[in-house]
Amino acid sequence: MKQSVIGILAHVDSGKTTLSEAMMYVSGNLQRLGRVDRRDSFLDNFRLERERGITIFSKQALLLYEGSAFTLLDTPGHVDFSAETERTLQVLDYAIMVISGTDGVQSHTLTLWKLLHKYHVPCFIFVNKMDMDGADRSRILSQLREKLSDAIVDFSNEGEELYENIALCDDAMLERFDATGELDEGEIVTAIQQRRVYPCLFGSALRLDGVEAFLKLLDRYTREKAYGSEFAAKVYKIAQDKQGARLTYLKVTGGALRVRDILPSPKNRDGEKISQIRFYSGEKFTTADSAQSGAVCAVTGISFALPGDGLGAESDTGLPVLEPVLTYSVLLPPEIDAHTALTKLRQLEEEDPLLNILWDERHSEIQLRLMGEIQLEILSSIVEERFGFSVGFSQGSIIYKETIADIAEGIGHFEPLRHYAEVHLLLKPAARDSGLVFRSECAEDALDKNWQRLILTHLYEKTHLGVLTGSPITDMEIILRSGRAHPKHTEGGDFRQATYRAVRQGLRSAKSVLLEPVYHFTLTVPAENIGRAMNDITRLHGSFETPEITDDTATLTGTAPVATMRDYTSEVIRYTHGNGRLSTVLKGYEPCHNADEVIAAIGYDADSDLDNTADSVFCSHGAGHTVKWNEVKSHMHLPSVLDRSAAAEASPAPAKDLSRYKSQKDIFALDKELMHIFEQTYGPVRRKQYSEPKRYKTPENSQKKQKKNLPSDYNGTEYVLVDGYNVIHAWDNLRELVGEHMEVARNLLINTLCNYQGYKKCELILVFDAYKLKGHDREVEKYGNITIVYTKEAETADMYIERASYKLAKSNRVRVVTSDGMEQLIIIGNGAIRVTAREFREEIDNAEREIREIING
Repeated sequence: MKQSVIGILAHVDSGKTTLSEAMMYVSGNLQRLGRVDRRDSFLDNFRLERERGITIFSKQALLLYEGSAFTLLDTPGHVDFSAETERTLQVLDYAIMVISGTDGVQSHTLTLWKLLHKYHVPCFIFVNKMDMDGADRSRILSQLREKLSDAIVDFSNEGEELYENIALCDDAMLERFDATGELDEGEIVTAIQQRRVYPCLFGSALRLDGVEAFLKLLDRYTREKAYGSEFAAKVYKIAQDKQGARLTYLKVTGGALRVRDILPSPKNRDGEKISQIRFYSGEKFTTADSAQSGAVCAVTGISFALPGDGLGAESDTGLPVLEPVLTYSVLLPPEIDAHTALTKLRQLEEEDPLLNILWDERHSEIQLRLMGEIQLEILSSIVEERFGFSVGFSQGSIIYKETIADIAEGIGHFEPLRHYAEVHLLLKPAARDSGLVFRSECAEDALDKNWQRLILTHLYEKTHLGVLTGSPITDMEIILRSGRAHPKHTEGGDFRQATYRAVRQGLRSAKSVLLEPVYHFTLTVPAENIGRAMNDITRLHGSFETPEITDDTATLTGTAPVATMRDYTSEVIRYTHGNGRLSTVLKGYEPCHNADEVIAAIGYDADSDLDNTADSVFCSHGAGHTVKWNEVKSHMHLPSVLDRSAAAEASPAPAKDLSRYKSQKDIFALDKELMHIFEQTYGPVRRKQYSEPKRYKTPENSQKKQKKNLPSDYNGTEYVLVDGYNVIHAWDNLRELVGEHMEVARNLLINTLCNYQGYKKCELILVFDAYKLKGHDREVEKYGNITIVYTKEAETADMYIERASYKLAKSNRVRVVTSDGMEQLIIIGNGAIRVTAREFREEIDNAEREIREIING
């Protein structure tokens, strides 16, 4: 039986859920036809959905028809819940776009069409409500072709005219049609799957008119998608069942998923297993031992996955197109403390990551981001229903963003005593709504690629704030063009400081532009009110196209700032006496219409924001001192990247990949670049190169001679030295805890290394910096089966590791775990083997996997 996952999309009130209900009923999968207005529809089973008559959460239903098994995913139509719809699009084989026969293409319809294009989803169109007054087939079809695609074809009538209209959508098909007078059905199916043709039918879901024909259309012109044999899956939704169990909804996009499987993912640190596989249809579900490729299911037993995560061979989803534009403060009842509320609300953030729940330290309040007022009301009801307490919300404020209008150089220098890093970035304005792009155009002979990767990591890890209002920056390219490290004093954290300061200094040097969110709106009013509507839009700093006027109504489409339009709906209802309708959808960000007023109202002072400083730190007379951002150029150690000669010297060089080493001999062969840098700085490394013993028999005297000539460290102890804070900042799961939970990150690392040592049976020494603590003596303690060293005052971790590796490598096999580029050079000079933090993470993951296999038999 052919299987497909089909999503149903629509602008709110187009009859999307009614069509889902009708398709289930006509196909024989429902015995009783429910209705949204009677609050008994099959898929809108959440209490708030039935009360309001709108879909809030995506639902699934199994629809069997003829030779097809369709998994229907009904998605929210209201713009406030469009993020839920976008997440669902990631797992669809096909989509059904429902269009109102009376309203036609609306603002949110255009947004959904763009999302279908982004996620490459083939689409069938059902024009609904054709039984209502004002529904005009020819007008709607013309509008669909004009606003969506000229490849939309009416499939109502079979015959030569249909084939001709299909052929007109593609040159190759047109040539074959001209030659033969017909088209092969398989060719049409391929054209639909490749988004070259969009079939369209008309009907009324409420009266079941055209529903049977639409089901036949889907059965005939859909094709089951082919998948690979390697396991892959995409997570698209997180929810809870009635018992409070966490449900992870996913689509298997390769191989098969079985109960008790450990899901392959970098996030699955604890080896979580699938406890149960559920196939939902409405509120009910059946369980199974496995799910094959193409199946959509909910699983229990895992807690690490979030919407958009790829599992196995599946890649993660990029940033969403739709995002909230309003931020709210949460108002808590007196008996609920902020910590308890924050913990509870984090559960909702797992289900909808765009809530972006955070604790604002400056105002001592919980903040979150939402799409609009309806979502706010729903969220309040969910909190009370699930957690048992009521919350209020402050008046929402607009989420502004900032960008730049011209090219600028950003310079960051960080050089307190015994530290050193300098970074030069090029900041370029980019296309509107393109986001941030980070890349390197720095030559490796100017700055080692390890440092370059570290700088790019620091660019990605932080939400960089603008200098006008402290809002996040967007729509620019930030390019690493030059940098410098010290051969002895540079540590990983130095480049973090230099990078952050470089971004900030570049923003202070550039001409900044404040951006505000803008709606695309459709305003329909009685014809006598069109003059008032046009004046209002102009007053609200919007723009519009020529009005479309019919017998007794007029429609305006255009754009306007969210800040001015957010409360306009109630005004429209008032002056049209309930006969007007306004629909809005986020268009993107544009330059703020009242930037000076907003900047003054926010009152942000870039110089006072010490957490995001643009100043640099230079060393003079044995002590570090701060240099203001506008004076950095006169103190910097590298030439400006805006200078043409300097830019030519910093032309990009191809990156080279280092394979994982297997022995000490391999690492010296692979690290030729590091060796070259080391020997240029310190001179040639003089040491013997040892070979592994040959694998053939030799005379007895030769064996004795070979044993005599073997170096003493061949059978010596294996030591592993780990730079603690360097690893914490390099591993994703630990880096997220840095700041408020450094102690937790440290303990997690210690426990992980104890398990690793117990399996590998090596001597493991974990080193933490304590050099900033006045009067601190070196501390060495034994924790479980590893040794932990806290360095003394004025002694950094790399200084201790340098000395320890030098002593130990004389008679033992020594490996040092760090991503500190200069430290790696020193290690090579001492004869130790270097291991990057990333490689060590992979090694630990492999060890944990082997341990689990042993435990599980």
